[in-house]
Amino acid sequence: MPVSSPSPAYPGVPAATLWSEIDVAAVRGQSRLVSSRSIQPLKLLNPRAAGGSCHVVLSSYGGGMLAGDAIRLRVRAQADARLFLGTQASTKVYKSPAGLVAEQLVEGELAEGAVAVVLPDPVVPQAGSRYRQAQHWQLQPGALLLLADWFSAGRTDAGERFAFDSYHSELRISRAGRLRVLDRFGFEPAAHIATSPVNFRQYQTTLAVYLVGTPDDERFQRLGRQLLALQMPGRRELDFRLPEHACILSVVPARDDVYVLRAAARSRLDLQPLLAALMQLVAAEDVLGYNPWERKY
Repeated sequence: MPVSSPSPAYPGVPAATLWSEIDVAAVRGQSRLVSSRSIQPLKLLNPRAAGGSCHVVLSSYGGGMLAGDAIRLRVRAQADARLFLGTQASTKVYKSPAGLVAEQLVEGELAEGAVAVVLPDPVVPQAGSRYRQAQHWQLQPGALLLLADWFSAGRTDAGERFAFDSYHSELRISRAGRLRVLDRFGFEPAAHIATSPVNFRQYQTTLAVYLVGTPDDERFQRLGRQLLALQMPGRRELDFRLPEHACILSVVPARDDVYVLRAAARSRLDLQPLLAALMQLVAAEDVLGYNPWERKY
């Protein structure tokens, strides 16, 4: 990693030592952003949300991440707060001519009874780019987390597919002080065959969704059943069908407090029915109380 230059907002302080921050609290029955700080290149937006939840959008000043960029974000949802955390658009990772890595680190903490839905647009590593991300979320008893990790092969509309140099991701989720999810993924097209059946075959976008909560929480139980219903033939509770052969999907109860959904699709359009179904789930009154994407697309 390069030596970090001083932050223009904090003279004399290396940018690599500074963290952007989001702190959400329940205030008179409404979840509010009570404090925030954004360090370039990250920009935080806080649009009005329905349903008593707090809506925070991650954006950037340059429309994406340049080689050597480092985003560090701490997220805290206080007791009984409800948060939706998304992105303004896809996270574009630009070419790295000098081999520098763009990285994003997220540390999240959910207090007792807090709910967080983290559903960003996909990371899109462009030709010649290098990207690394790591997330660690800690949940107290009674907290509920639904988190999506979404990755695209590149600028596929322009014919670019798996032309990046490297992509690495690590996710850790702990509940009540115990590690419940540890998921690592790395891919370097020069060292692997992207179209191999053991890798991506014909698929160009992959989505992983993690649901973590207290086993006896009715919301967690219901959401788990609804995720499982997405892949069960003949079920129509969500009025949801995947286009034949355009998308593959699996859902498993990995632990008594963890469900994992994995999907791969030929395009973002083929994945859209699944995303719409997920938004329908989190719009329930006892989760977010509204559809975060209703005004986005």
